Amino acid sequence: MASPLLGLAEESGLSPGESELAVNPFDGLPFSSYYYELLEQRRALPIWAARFVFLEQLESSPSGVVLVSGEPGSGKSTQIPQWCAEFALARGFQKGRVTVTQPYPLAALSLALRVADEMDLTLGHEVGYSIPQEDCTGPHTLLRFCWDRLLLQEVASTRGTGAWDVLVLDEAQERSVASDLLQGLLRDARLGNLPDDPRVVVVTDPAFEPKLQAFWGNPPVVHVPRGPGRCPIPIYRDTVPTDRVEAACQAVLELCEKEALGDVLVYLPSEEEIALCCEFLSREVGTLALQGLPPRVLPLHPGHGQEAVQAVYEDTDLGARKVVVTHWLADFSFSLPSIQHVIDSGLELRSVYNPQIRAESQVLRPISKCQAEARQLRARGTPPGSCLCLYPKSFQELQAPLLPHPRVCEENLSTLILLLKRKQIAEPGECHFLDRPAPEALMQALEDLDYLAALDDEGDLSDLGVILSEFPLPPELAKALLASCEFDCVDEMLTLAAMLTAAPGFTHPPLCAEEAALRRALEHADGDHSSLIQVYEAFVQSGADKSWCQARGLNWAALCQAQKLRGELLELMQRIELPLSQPAFGSEKNRRDLQKALVSSYFLKVAQDTDGTGNYLLLTHKHVAQLSPYCCYRSRQAPARHPPWVIYHNFSISKDNCLSVVSEIQPQMLVELAPPYFLSNLPPSESRDFLNQLREEMEASSTAAMESESSTQEFGDACVLQ
Repeated sequence: MASPLLGLAEESGLSPGESELAVNPFDGLPFSSYYYELLEQRRALPIWAARFVFLEQLESSPSGVVLVSGEPGSGKSTQIPQWCAEFALARGFQKGRVTVTQPYPLAALSLALRVADEMDLTLGHEVGYSIPQEDCTGPHTLLRFCWDRLLLQEVASTRGTGAWDVLVLDEAQERSVASDLLQGLLRDARLGNLPDDPRVVVVTDPAFEPKLQAFWGNPPVVHVPRGPGRCPIPIYRDTVPTDRVEAACQAVLELCEKEALGDVLVYLPSEEEIALCCEFLSREVGTLALQGLPPRVLPLHPGHGQEAVQAVYEDTDLGARKVVVTHWLADFSFSLPSIQHVIDSGLELRSVYNPQIRAESQVLRPISKCQAEARQLRARGTPPGSCLCLYPKSFQELQAPLLPHPRVCEENLSTLILLLKRKQIAEPGECHFLDRPAPEALMQALEDLDYLAALDDEGDLSDLGVILSEFPLPPELAKALLASCEFDCVDEMLTLAAMLTAAPGFTHPPLCAEEAALRRALEHADGDHSSLIQVYEAFVQSGADKSWCQARGLNWAALCQAQKLRGELLELMQRIELPLSQPAFGSEKNRRDLQKALVSSYFLKVAQDTDGTGNYLLLTHKHVAQLSPYCCYRSRQAPARHPPWVIYHNFSISKDNCLSVVSEIQPQMLVELAPPYFLSNLPPSESRDFLNQLREEMEASSTAAMESESSTQEFGDACVLQ
């Protein structure tokens, strides 16, 4: 007897000629003509040949786990979720959801839009997505795409494994922290012993398949056959160009002049280089003598939202070529069938956290062999397109690792440890990781949480730590938000938390004198933190005007995200019944209160200008750094002084050791609000000696004041007795 699951799968493959009365099993409505048009495209995908094998393995897997291994562009990310939804519908699951994780919010949004069209369903009803500051789901959502970090937060906050029946962990080879940790938690949960018979599908690139098989204990693997067409033979440069952006732009212009058919995909290491490339190409393509329309130059990176994704996928009926400029975001996600030409720099710029000095380094490094192959496959076709590698072949063979670097070994683990502790995993070092983080990284994260009072004497979460874990913020920023309840500056700290997370200031120098003057008008005398609040308030007063942002060199999309995040944080504080405060930005009392809230949580990030020239000694590890070029203290007219003591949001090691988002503080406030043992644990330096001496003076002064008050009280009592 045929499985009802396979029967449902067969029904969804009907064409208009096979059944004019076919209805969508998810909403009961007749299929539209557009559904059948997309169905023909789906049937042509390489993954379609593995459809029934996948459904059979999903039904019968003894462990509840299925691996799917296939190349980029094979249709895995769009088809596997739909088949899992069919599986859940046929099984009559009651929890109500198939959840699909993506390592990037933009990828989750893009896939939800595409899959809703392919399933002929309404986005936000049966198909939805959850990304930061945007939850487009409803009570009847069966298929949800979400950012993997959001799902990790949900799993850490609930008993068991969460509210899903089928979980698809997509793009596992990207090695995001959340994806790796979710796999560790699910492996420890032993799915076969859980009620409701949940299923986990792990989707990966073939290069990462052996490691996943060993980790999951050899579950069934569904191999996706290679697609039609041939992969282009890469053309390598003899040397690495000194100017990557110029080399990439020249290669694009040469393709345009040849009028070679097909769209172009350009890979550069960083968002800054993407912006420079788009600016140059947008200016130059209009000067080319082309028969048709000039190419459309489109950036694709996390700094752009839904509009950018729609522009990349939009059909150009008028025949204008698209030139999509991106970075590692599109190594495995965002398959674009119209791409015929790839230009690859072979490099990526990543932030790598060093726990020993509590600093992020901007590391420019070769992409992995797995990524390089994925980029080349973008130009596969009949006939094949072209792939120009802006580096020698020996560069990739000698310097590139086989697989992408696991992010769990490169990020600050404080947030991760907080979530593990919330999940009541007492020893994070005992959790199963695909690649175990360095012991010093785990120890540094535990030490930082202890300084923030997030842990109790037994090393478990304190009451404060439980509240900190509720916030979608780094622990120190969540602590500042809680401290603002005590110091009566919640309104301002909500704004600052949203800005530091989504839109931390200017990202490029002013383009002209007028822009520089407009920027200076937004600067606040108290430093960058207050300047961010001032920027946000001016943005809101402008009516969130895009041209207002452009005139000042501000990222409009990032400020819109900050506005959404602020509302989300306010709603969360109201839900957990934390006290709020009225706006008072600009008053002297509010100025001091805001500084106290920051110092009480960011005391690990304090520096002193030891020689009066702007060379700042970082207290926790004795490194020397300078203020960021975008710091408001740097843009003030001479003879502006450097503040002697500062608190900073971020320390980055790149071309220059820079402190970003900096504000002046008084050392007395640091001594008053930082834990006493923190000062004692600082490495030896003149700054530590000064602070300890200041603490002794403040303690002596406090003791003398108390004795004076006591003697005055005794004298008063004696007078009464007489």
